[in-house]
Amino acid sequence: MDKLASAYPSQPSPAGIASRVATARYATGVGYCTAATVSFGLMFPVMQRALQRLDPFSFTSLRYLLAAAVMIAVLALKEGRPALRVAGRPLFAAWLLGSAGFAGFGFLVFLGQKMAGPQGALNTSILAATQPLFGALIHSAMTRRLAPWTTWSCFLLSFCGVALVISNGNPAGLLGAPGSLVSSAITIAGMLCWVIYSFGSARFPDWSPMRYTTITMALGVTSIVAINLSLFATGLVAPPTGQAVVDTLPELLYMSLGAGVVGVSLWNAGNRLLTPINAVLFLNVPTITAFAVSALTDIVPTPIQIAGACLTCVALVLNNLLARRQAART
Repeated sequence: MDKLASAYPSQPSPAGIASRVATARYATGVGYCTAATVSFGLMFPVMQRALQRLDPFSFTSLRYLLAAAVMIAVLALKEGRPALRVAGRPLFAAWLLGSAGFAGFGFLVFLGQKMAGPQGALNTSILAATQPLFGALIHSAMTRRLAPWTTWSCFLLSFCGVALVISNGNPAGLLGAPGSLVSSAITIAGMLCWVIYSFGSARFPDWSPMRYTTITMALGVTSIVAINLSLFATGLVAPPTGQAVVDTLPELLYMSLGAGVVGVSLWNAGNRLLTPINAVLFLNVPTITAFAVSALTDIVPTPIQIAGACLTCVALVLNNLLARRQAART
């Protein structure tokens, strides 16, 4: 019998198979989210150059017009034209989320970065690291359970790190520089829009990540173009020249195809695999990426700014670990 048993090894148990599938699913989600957030981190140094030639509103319009056109073509080829049809309440919800994720994020974040001047890429990247804590707060609102005191403590610790970065070690100096506070507040509002968009994917469990990305982006473009045309009509923003568009073509292609199509698609796919509350922790990666790229150029973060960035990242990781421990106890 022993020889017979050794000749026919036992099959893995259903629990073992499920564990392997879950591990593979998690590893895939980690890979998607990491690749996506690296592409997001590259956005800030790339945009630093583009914003010297083109206003953030026109750039965002051109960026997502191109990205949405590519996504629509890809979705139609992969899932068929019926995947492009949406009606009723899902249409309004998708438009609202697309407007927040693409119009809100694109306009507000890069307007704040432009207002911040030469340090805009660094400031924006560290402000991006506040998104995981926003995610924790949104999760608390969705579950109707107040976030524990540990979350609020980590939230305050994270903003201490942010203050060190944007003030270069002199937080009190921010009171005498209201422009820095305004630009940071605008950027944070844009980051919050992206977190809302990420959590909104849970409202569409029957949609593939590609369909969610395409539909929300295409609907968000309607808001982007409408706002941009209104700014032109009121004279608040001047229409860009053809030369300005040509000069920013390399940045436009990366932001549209690299970060816009590939990055957002990977993010929504990883977000679906890991769930938003876990995927949002990866929004630390853009900060590290942007700091590394900036250090290779002419904008080198000071030791105080690096310390502030580390403080923020520690707060975010600590909050995630504490949240997991509390969930396990519950």
